[in-house]
Amino acid sequence: MHEEEAFKKTFDASLARRILVYVRPYWKQVALALLALVVSTLTAASTPLFLRYAIDNAIVPKQFIEVAQRYQTLLLVAGLFLAMRFVDFAANYAQTYLISWVGQHILFDLRSEIFRKLERLHLGYFDKNPVGRLMTRITSDVDAINQFITGGLVGLVADFFLIIGLMTFMLVLDWRLALVAFAITPVFLGVTTWIRNGMRESYRTMRLRLSRVNASLQENLAGVQTTQLFNREPKNQAQFNHLSTNLRTAWIEIVRWYALFFPLVGFMGDITVALVVWYGGGQVVQGALTLGLLVAFTDYVRQLFQPLQDLSDKFNIFQAAMASSERIFSLLDTPEEVADKLEAKPVERFRGQIDFEQVWFAYGKRGEAKPDGTVGFPGVKAEGLAQRAEGQGKDPSSLPEDWDWVLRGVDFHLAPGEKVALVGATGAGKTSVISLVARFYDVQQGAVRIDGVDVRDYVQRDLRRSIGTVLQDPFLFSGTVEYNLRLGDENISLERVREVCTFVGADEFIEQLPQGYQTVLHERGGGLSTGQKQLMALARAILHNPDILLILDEATANVDSETEAKIQQALYRVMEGRTSIVIAHRLSTIRFVDRILVFRKGKLIEEGSHEELLEKGGYYAKLYELQYAHS
Repeated sequence: MHEEEAFKKTFDASLARRILVYVRPYWKQVALALLALVVSTLTAASTPLFLRYAIDNAIVPKQFIEVAQRYQTLLLVAGLFLAMRFVDFAANYAQTYLISWVGQHILFDLRSEIFRKLERLHLGYFDKNPVGRLMTRITSDVDAINQFITGGLVGLVADFFLIIGLMTFMLVLDWRLALVAFAITPVFLGVTTWIRNGMRESYRTMRLRLSRVNASLQENLAGVQTTQLFNREPKNQAQFNHLSTNLRTAWIEIVRWYALFFPLVGFMGDITVALVVWYGGGQVVQGALTLGLLVAFTDYVRQLFQPLQDLSDKFNIFQAAMASSERIFSLLDTPEEVADKLEAKPVERFRGQIDFEQVWFAYGKRGEAKPDGTVGFPGVKAEGLAQRAEGQGKDPSSLPEDWDWVLRGVDFHLAPGEKVALVGATGAGKTSVISLVARFYDVQQGAVRIDGVDVRDYVQRDLRRSIGTVLQDPFLFSGTVEYNLRLGDENISLERVREVCTFVGADEFIEQLPQGYQTVLHERGGGLSTGQKQLMALARAILHNPDILLILDEATANVDSETEAKIQQALYRVMEGRTSIVIAHRLSTIRFVDRILVFRKGKLIEEGSHEELLEKGGYYAKLYELQYAHS
């Protein structure tokens, strides 16, 4: 479950390079931040020198110096020390601000690019990827990239410069004492490697279990109504508690490694200080070193172990960033299966002629798709299956059952302005027909044409702008009624909105809302009835003056008889003169259309008027007897 949430690599150079591409536009700010970083490193590394000078020339000088002169020296050193610390403060402020500024701009760029990508992806991608997981890509995963740049990468560079600077100063001051201080380095590297490996596995386990908790939480919140209906609260609580307990255990394991790491590093730092005091103190006693130099060295040791302690935090930042960047770039690299051709044709108006020519369509193979993109059996692409079967003289219906063939050789033609109803059992392929007209998916075989041109040859934005769609469960956004009707189109005036709403019968209930057309709706239109949302969806579709009208899953399926009558009356009006395809479930709609297309198991098996099909006594007549006789 969600195994891809756990990423084993600590660092991946190729992923890091792709992240740094987003830094390139802000190279000036990064250069200034690095300059400030160098200044900060030099000021930090020079600080112990002030202690050395003050001790050797004022506190315990080698030779006799007047007390007043000592005080003057201490005052001068203190003043220079404060000045240096002020420079360090300014450099740290500049570095922190600039890097955070760059990080927020990169975060914005990444979020925008991911959002644009998600909006361009075909609907089939969302059929296979949960919305909660996609939201994680644009929130926490992007934030992990920001942490990698602002905290991990820059912090690592800062620590590297600081360590090199401190070690250089120590070697220049006294290379023998420096070697004593560095003597514990092999032990330190061994201990940190052991702890790092333990932390990596613990962190990986935590990420995996956190993903499971998030998935369970999302599922339970989305299905809370079903949970309450079936009294599943105790069982769901027990399941969630089990996952949460596993997550707590993983976090405690991480804390255990943290609790071990910091004291160990601190203890090794204390050992180093003890070695420096032992060796350096003996040199001071013998007169080979000054007390000021020994104090400076102990301060250098203290500073040296601080960035070493920070390495564990940098490791976790790198771990999270690599995992997040792999998932983000995997999303950004997802092929756009439904994309505009370079020579795609713009659309101004459609006459409304629709042709399905031997259309074979499937959403994919049952189960998980293979990494190489093949389906059914190895080495055969989706678009080649039907052609291969025909080339061998076989009926395409004999293709492997691994394919979920939703439509099988569907062929029909609609004249401009014709009103057609699609009828059939659940899973017969009715909704897929409408999805293909709007090109939410591409066919694997055959062609869907509007006005004689394959829909794949049109610009998608123009194609869908000319098609009005009304869903059985219409989606309304958070915002005002007017905003939901116009959907941001500033060219549509409020007068036009009112006119269309009056035309479809929605104006009556809208005017009764507290602020009328300026009433703010809650998420998914909370507070409105199903019928009211249907009328708004119908008004929204007509407001953009479509040439073709698609009505999915019968817009009147879930409303009362009175509301149904209003919606049906509105439908009669708006369908007049427009090519319309309706997925019909009620007899009133079926009798109104010009022609009925009857589907069964992905095939078009009958077509004609209601009376003609009843007279034929075929599959439609059986459906009518079973489903519509009591309508």
